[in-house]
Amino acid sequence: MSDEKPKLPLVHHTYSHLPHLYAILIASISTSRDRGAAEIAFGDTTVENKIPYTMNVAEDFQQTFNRITPKDNSIFLLLWHVLHLILRVFYFAQEVFQTVENYLITNGIVKAYEHLNLQRVNYLGVVIDSVEARETTEVIQLLEWLSDIGIKKVCLYDKEGVLKKSKEVFVERFNSSKPSNDDSKMDSLLNKKQMDFEFVSISDGKLVVAKAADVLFKKYYLDDDDAEKPFFTESYLTDALKTLGVVEPDPDLLLVYAPARCHLGFPAWRIRYTEIVHMGPLKHKKYGLILKAIHNFTKVKQNYGS
Repeated sequence: MSDEKPKLPLVHHTYSHLPHLYAILIASISTSRDRGAAEIAFGDTTVENKIPYTMNVAEDFQQTFNRITPKDNSIFLLLWHVLHLILRVFYFAQEVFQTVENYLITNGIVKAYEHLNLQRVNYLGVVIDSVEARETTEVIQLLEWLSDIGIKKVCLYDKEGVLKKSKEVFVERFNSSKPSNDDSKMDSLLNKKQMDFEFVSISDGKLVVAKAADVLFKKYYLDDDDAEKPFFTESYLTDALKTLGVVEPDPDLLLVYAPARCHLGFPAWRIRYTEIVHMGPLKHKKYGLILKAIHNFTKVKQNYGS
């Protein structure tokens, strides 16, 4: 039996030199900042280093910024104010135009929006910014407008679930139909237009997705067989949602009342064929623009494919 010690594995031998190589790398980078793309030598091997180039870009930007004189600052400040003024004028002109348009539509001067094909809008979605959703009076006024137009079913969404916490207020105002012996109260109830509501928040979407994923995992991945696992598509998600009893329809039209031009996290699988219209902040809502949005939607030809 030989007394020769076994050689260490190559991996340990290589790792033992890492601190030394790391020191060489840091030293090479620090001494090559003034060059474009540094070349670092490891024995007979030369490796092109791209990190100093990024550092050079940052340093060049800092040097350029430091060379800006107070006069240049004044020019940039002037350009900023000019750009800000242009944007303010643009948005002011847009607001004036929308106000005039709303007046013409609301007062029936423009006849094109008098007769709406509401059969195309069986389910209307309304997305409201959570901050503005706390203004219950504004939300109620919006719903009254929709009720006057003839909308029967509305999905109300805000990210934080503010509307869901106040749902009793909306349901009582638009869905209250308790019998009463007072004829005046009965008349007021009969004259009230009924609306059905669905309240959704971003937490609902996360919970449903988690449950649907759990259903698909248990169905296709808990088996011990070596069968090929499917590539999950929209149809798999739809079947999983039906299994969970999530059968609410997709909104035909989605009105977004928020500063941002996005749906603010509205469940994506429920807006596959939904038309989305940004209406601006809730406090700037206009009855005529709602009529215009619904009218334009009813005139659109939608091709769903095969």
